[in-house]
Amino acid sequence: MVRAVAQFRLLLALLVPLALGACGGEPRTLALSTVTSDEIEGTVSIYVATTRDVAAEPQYFTGERGPRLAFAKIDMTVPRGHKSGELELPDSGPADPAKHFAVRSVQRMELPVILTDVRKDVARRPSTERDVLVFVHGYNTSAADAAYRFAQIVYDSGFKGVPVLFTWPSRGQLLAYPYDRESALYSRDFLEANLRAISRDIRAGNIDVLAHSMGTLLTVETLRQAAIRGDGSFGGKLRNVMLAAPDLDLDVFKTQMRQIKRPVTVFISADDRALAFSRRFAGDKTRLGALSSKDTQEIAELEKLDVSLIDLSDVSTSDSLNHGKFAASPKVVQLIGKRLQADKGIATRGPGFGDRLGDIAGGVVGTVGGTLEMVVTAPAAIVGQR
Repeated sequence: MVRAVAQFRLLLALLVPLALGACGGEPRTLALSTVTSDEIEGTVSIYVATTRDVAAEPQYFTGERGPRLAFAKIDMTVPRGHKSGELELPDSGPADPAKHFAVRSVQRMELPVILTDVRKDVARRPSTERDVLVFVHGYNTSAADAAYRFAQIVYDSGFKGVPVLFTWPSRGQLLAYPYDRESALYSRDFLEANLRAISRDIRAGNIDVLAHSMGTLLTVETLRQAAIRGDGSFGGKLRNVMLAAPDLDLDVFKTQMRQIKRPVTVFISADDRALAFSRRFAGDKTRLGALSSKDTQEIAELEKLDVSLIDLSDVSTSDSLNHGKFAASPKVVQLIGKRLQADKGIATRGPGFGDRLGDIAGGVVGTVGGTLEMVVTAPAAIVGQR
């Protein structure tokens, strides 16, 4: 009994700071806004594939598991005065398109319709803009929150290809961690089918995958089973695999990588408070995304498995949990876009550990010449050298 009380107190101590950092109020939806051109800076169109059950407007998709993939297309607007790395949303109530990311339209689609639409979208683009970026969100994330965050990532990174959001049945609730984890595993076959459809049916260029938090579990498990099936490269189309703040057991990840056998880039941060909670919840086992430069033996083992670690521990953002630095840091999100554009991956050999983005680039991102190249190859510290 005493032990149970102690464990409950520990859980409360871990949950309270996370709850304070979470969004309050009513759950966010995809409610439509009336938008005028003088209010906005730009528009982002996102294709959606989801294992969530469907719902009525303005929610569109719930946190429960659907029996099959559902599809949609969402057009979002970016407000004038948007700051790179920030996701401007109202604390409550409807969005003001002049101040917030807003939804201009949501169109549900069946599989044949969305395949045709994406194929046409790809065909009318120049050859350099026919790549597909698939984003897999993390734990405690609603479909609406995932869509808003992905729109911000696409816009701030300058990605010019086709954005595809794969959203799985997270309930968007702090205490639903076990349900979310099982929902991520539930979605493995669906994500694999989605990636195969992109590689075979829409005549895209390359496929890049960016996954966050618990979404990395879904992504890595999908890549593992695809490799076991004999086509882990998805017909040679899969290019970059980027795992941001991965909520993955380090030991499990090593076994997964021995099957995947391909380069993977991982963004880590030793001060990630959400992963500190996850570690306690998972039997005090080290989470991949919370590694630090002091973990020299682990770093050496991961390098042998073709894993490149990029340390964001010294990057400061508005994210109080330090769990979303990959999207909340203008420097990092722009780096991701530049490396996708360069078609060389982001795991290029750069400066050694201890070289920092601010030191190298003076805090300037988006300039030309040598400074930009240094920003592109060194977002923070690249851990280890081969």
